[in-house]
Amino acid sequence: MKDNYRQVSLSRFCRLLGMTRQAYYQHCWHVEEITIEQEMVVRQVQQLRKYHRHMGGRKLYEKLQPFMLEHQIKMGRDALFDVLSANKLLVRKNKRRIHTTQSFHWLRKYPNLIKDFIPTAPGQLWVSDITYWQISTGYIYLSFLTDAYSHKIVGYQVAETLETVETLEALKMALSHLSRPRQLIHHSDRGIQYCSAPYVKLLQDNGIRISMTENGDPRENAVAERINGIIKQEYLDGHQVNGADEARELVSAAVELYNTDRPHMSIGNLTPDLVHFNNLKTEKLWKNYHAKPNLVNAFQDKESPVNLFQDLIQKP
Repeated sequence: MKDNYRQVSLSRFCRLLGMTRQAYYQHCWHVEEITIEQEMVVRQVQQLRKYHRHMGGRKLYEKLQPFMLEHQIKMGRDALFDVLSANKLLVRKNKRRIHTTQSFHWLRKYPNLIKDFIPTAPGQLWVSDITYWQISTGYIYLSFLTDAYSHKIVGYQVAETLETVETLEALKMALSHLSRPRQLIHHSDRGIQYCSAPYVKLLQDNGIRISMTENGDPRENAVAERINGIIKQEYLDGHQVNGADEARELVSAAVELYNTDRPHMSIGNLTPDLVHFNNLKTEKLWKNYHAKPNLVNAFQDKESPVNLFQDLIQKP
């Protein structure tokens, strides 16, 4: 309004709006301060995205805490999402299109040993899966082994085929860093690679029990499925890769960033390496929206039924 009516003084405008000049100036300073803070946060997000290209808003919020504390910036998670949205920095997730599991084979399939099993320390449960990655020259196949407690990737392999020998290399990498199995369980889907004789023999030779999914439900191997999505969507998608050698270098860098620098809500927003090597006790910070609530009262059958009209019935 002041720009349109330059002949009217600021004091008169403030009186018409029922506010003091001091309140007006404080509002302007507050808006300017918020704008500067938002610009600082956006620049820091862009700096983080150089390494974590598709890191989501919740992870960014945790990574930004030291920066905001240092610069005395007060910004909640919802406010951060608004800033990311206004600057087109929110991440879109892609849908999976190709299946890499071939479970229709004659090889022995093992039962699921982890239906009610919850690991309490690193080295108790490994989960494994294979996924694909499309590059300019075709498809690359990635095999990952992850410690289910710390979420650390303990073994991986980048290959141009789905042959068992490639998946075996990921297992050998994981075993090379294992001091002693301590009743370790290896869980995977029923893919032909995991049921093959060389793979099974290597597990049995190291005293590792074998567990496999029983159907095609991805929740039976949820941690491994989640790791595939994180590595592909947050670190690999968007890169122009011209061959298997470049792919191996990029995956190696991605695994290093994932293990050492990416916080996990499943382990209290700590990094996998920190939890794995220090055997830290963690707390899950996300909700399981797939779990169905129990609407049945366990004690209702033990209680006697209530007669709503009992007070209206007169005793003889």
